[in-house]
Formats: sequence, C-alpha cells, structure tokens
Amino acid sequence: MSFPITQISPLEFSNISTLVFEKAGINLTAEKKILVISRLQKLLKKYQLSSFTELYESVLNDKTGAILSDLINQITTNHTFFYREKEHFDHFTKVLLPELSKGFAISGSKEIRIWSAGCSSGEEPYMLVMLMLEFFGRQYAQLNAGILATDISENVLVAARKGVYQEDKLKYLPAYFRSKYFTKVDDSFYQIRDEVKQEVTFRRFNLLNDEFPFNKLFHHIFCRNVMIYFDMQTKRDLVAKFYNHLVPGGMLFIGHSESLNSISKEFRYTIPAGYSK
Repeated sequence: MSFPITQISPLEFSNISTLVFEKAGINLTAEKKILVISRLQKLLKKYQLSSFTELYESVLNDKTGAILSDLINQITTNHTFFYREKEHFDHFTKVLLPELSKGFAISGSKEIRIWSAGCSSGEEPYMLVMLMLEFFGRQYAQLNAGILATDISENVLVAARKGVYQEDKLKYLPAYFRSKYFTKVDDSFYQIRDEVKQEVTFRRFNLLNDEFPFNKLFHHIFCRNVMIYFDMQTKRDLVAKFYNHLVPGGMLFIGHSESLNSISKEFRYTIPAGYSK
C-alpha cells in the first residue's frame, strides 16, 4: 500500500532548514527541498504526523532529542560500505602504519589515536581496525591502539555497535577479511567479530560543538563525505579544529567529492582527499 506524499510549504522548509543548520551545521539549500520531502516522509509516518509543521513542533517539544536525532539521520543518510574509497585505506596500510611503527622505536610510545568523525554505521572504523590487526599481527596486543568513532545520529551508532551488515556491504572486501573477521549470520547478513568490535569506541558527538573534549592529539582523522552538508564557514571552523587536534604530520582524510581548497591553507595536500598537518 502506498501513501500520498506530504508536500512542504516555504515556511515549513525554512523552519526545518534553520533548525537543522543550528543543531547540526547542515546547510539545506533550496536545491535540497525534494530530498527533504522524500527523506522525511518516513518520520511523518513513524510519528503519525500529518504535516512538516507538526514534525517541526514535535522536535522543539521533544526533551529527549530522539526526534531531532531521527531527523538528522534521515537528512544525512549516506550509502557506505567496507573499503569505500580504497585508496585511503591503502595509504593508511602502506605509508601511515609503517611510519607509526618506526615512531615507536624512536619515542618509546606505543599509542595510536585515530578518530573516525562521522562514522555512520561503522564500516570505516571497523575497516581501520582490521587493517591494523593485519599490519601489526601479534604486536597489536602490546599497543595502546583503537579507534574513536563518533556520529551525531544515535540511530546509526546503535547499528554500528551491533556490527551486523548485509552481504552487499562487504562486496568490495577481500574474501580473506570476510572469512577472518566476520561470522555469517544467515544467507544475507554478516556479524563483525568481537576482536574487531572491542577496538572501537562509539560515541555520539556533534562536530559543531565549540570545544572538542579530547586531552590528546590524534595521529590521523577520517572525516569523509561529511562536510558536503556544511556551508563554507562551518567547514573552515571544523577544519581548523581538526588541525588543532592532530599531531604534526598527522593526516585528515575527507571524501573524494570534497576539497580543502578555499577552506584551509594550513593543511598540505598529500594524496587525493588526504591532507597532512
């Protein structure tokens, strides 16, 4: 059974756009109007609302923040999968991990701090853990390593913590990784194994926060396909904070459809969509 599409008035679109920008920094221009209508239909049905005005008022009146989280999640829903933008993971394995390993001998430290900012349903941070496990082997257990994975949407974080994925999410993953780090649930789903899952700390975090509550600098930050939703000033502010929370030489990875041109002169272009401090 199909349901009629609820249309959105100019005032409703303005109210929701302003709300989303203030709460999440996402810039919903007029070109995104059709996207907003199509993606928020599910919320109208879920909460039994008849208009976008009712949805807007429900967000304002919801003290738990659950409806706002749902709204942000629908707006930012992005198709992701294991090994997406493989070139970044290759650079991580072939260049960055060897550099970190050499640094252990010089500094005596065996700490690796990596942040997956905008981690969505967890494919990116789990992929990074698998690559570290492969590179370091038995030595990994002696390291103070792991991934901080954050997202503004509690919905995707719940899915990420479960670590259960449809088979098509693994289609670009080498068979070796699939057999070693996943357990087949049924004909359609795979579960990430605990040895990988325990190495990722998932937290809800808004990248628009004025302060980043991190006591130590990160070696590398992945924030891919997130800033496409932000306006220029929001991008500049965020990239500056990333810069301040990276070690010298640390890399910031962004999406291949994104660029730091006109955003930051401090980062140095290293590889496509990869910049060094």
